[in-house]
Amino acid sequence: MSFLRPCAMYSFLVASPSMRWMPCQSGGFFRWPGLDGFMRLLLLALLWTMFSEIHYIPSSSMYPTLRVGDRILVEKASFYIRSPAVNDIVTFRDPTQLSRDKMDGVFIKRIVAKAGDAVEVRNGKLFVNGVPKDEEFIAGPPSYTLELTHVPKGHVYVLGDNRNISYDSHMWGPLPVKNIVGRYVMSWHRPRNI
Repeated sequence: MSFLRPCAMYSFLVASPSMRWMPCQSGGFFRWPGLDGFMRLLLLALLWTMFSEIHYIPSSSMYPTLRVGDRILVEKASFYIRSPAVNDIVTFRDPTQLSRDKMDGVFIKRIVAKAGDAVEVRNGKLFVNGVPKDEEFIAGPPSYTLELTHVPKGHVYVLGDNRNISYDSHMWGPLPVKNIVGRYVMSWHRPRNI
């Protein structure tokens, strides 16, 4: 059975002394990882599920930053180390629902003000502490007016980038920080027809 023997080209390329330094020549490169490798993979999967989530964008409230159909990666660990900051895009549980299900009514919005700030919307501009904000990322200027609102301790003020159709703090007030699930990291899978 000569067809089972290695060909001359194989003997020349793989068995030559200059190729013996390659890790795949030892056979260890292709071996099953064993129990140690399986435990590492299990630990990695456990950490991935504890500290990150993947969500789907169902509405255009964050357009143009995020589009309908985008998949986003949300990390949940950084807010154990630091407080939410202005311009962070966060996912959170709906503060108007009293549901016990933690994933029922999860939204994504941008933080525009933190505790102690005063927020106001007039003449199509957002004012934080009396200073108009230059927001290049919004879809259009807001068509609504918001009276001066102070953000209490333990809360943030969140608005969608598509201000005129977003269900956000201008409708229900400041968001409690305890409702924040995680921080947006990246997005992918943008449908081409939208």
